[in-house]
Amino acid sequence: MFNHVPSYPGDPVLSLNQDFNADTRTPKVNLSIGMYFDESGRIPVLRSVGSAKNELRAGHGPHPYLPMAGLADYRTQVQQIVFGPALADRLRDRIATIQTLGGSGALKVGADFLKQYFPSSKIYMSDPTWDNHRVLFEGAGFEVNHYPYYDWTTGDLRFSDMCQTLSTIPEQSVVVLHACCHNPTGVDLNDEDWTQLASVLRKGNLIAFVDMAYQGFGDGLKEDAAGVRKLVEAHVPVLIANSFSKNFSLYGERCGALSVICDSSNEKDHVLGQLCAKIRANYSNPPAFGATIIARVLGDPALAQDWMKELKEMRDRMHRMRSSLYSRLEGKISEEARARYIRQRGMFSYTGMTKDQVVRLRNEFAIYLVESGRLCVAGLNDGNVDYVASSIASVVAG
Repeated sequence: MFNHVPSYPGDPVLSLNQDFNADTRTPKVNLSIGMYFDESGRIPVLRSVGSAKNELRAGHGPHPYLPMAGLADYRTQVQQIVFGPALADRLRDRIATIQTLGGSGALKVGADFLKQYFPSSKIYMSDPTWDNHRVLFEGAGFEVNHYPYYDWTTGDLRFSDMCQTLSTIPEQSVVVLHACCHNPTGVDLNDEDWTQLASVLRKGNLIAFVDMAYQGFGDGLKEDAAGVRKLVEAHVPVLIANSFSKNFSLYGERCGALSVICDSSNEKDHVLGQLCAKIRANYSNPPAFGATIIARVLGDPALAQDWMKELKEMRDRMHRMRSSLYSRLEGKISEEARARYIRQRGMFSYTGMTKDQVVRLRNEFAIYLVESGRLCVAGLNDGNVDYVASSIASVVAG
């Protein structure tokens, strides 16, 4: 009956991770998958998360379904983190927020919602972008286009070209943006860029769909959300998909959210209802455990302070690894290529290495990068950075 079904080639990043796990060579280094690893090469369990877990384990209550929109306390805390307390409180009656299955679930629900109510709109996303963006939006039935973003020669942002392109696209087009720590390039917009971009989007009557998967991994919780808040203040129609997978180190719990800024309380109620309808038609309700942990941490001042301290420790370690790699490559590769490691932000760096060089790193040195040359900085530590630097130098020089 299913003889006509073709094989699935697999996701390129997840497949690489499987190949790494099966690799028996020593040493080996995984710089492919977008996960944060600590100095010992392990996925950390945050102290604040552990404390919240212990509190939850002390209770023995029932395990009912959550509402379709998710845990109420969690949704409130999402708004506080994404928009900041002042803006969240001011717009409380105009923000429709739902709990989702990670950031990917937020993008999926948002894509389905937009396709129903803006059926003629087209999607515009950065060149390059996270591979799954195209998969999600095409899966919702959208035509996907790209706008200029990354300068492949210099490793810089093509901001003027980006604004020029976005100023010419049809009204009600959906522009997919990265709030911070752009995946895969690590090249972000600055405050002035966001201000100018907000003007372009508003003038063009465009819809912004912001993906914020790495809040706190760039420069800080407030700083990394500055672009989102500028769009909201500029009255740009905006959807925000956020994820707690990375900044809470809760990957398997699938904790994300989708927020839509509306013009009135009545409009918010309608949008929230239709978002819930999309959830009902898909998975009915989100899971409770991870959301309860996050709500507990963010709702407790002491735990929230501890979490922010741990988040800073993770961010600082990635900054230090960037500097370490930069210093160890001195005199071994060009300054232009070396400088990318410290100019870019977040978990990822676009190294500028070719596919052949990436394959050589994997085959000869058991160092795994995505074939585009994307390197996950969080996979570096004091024990492997020398080996990685010398191996990069070997393949680039050779």
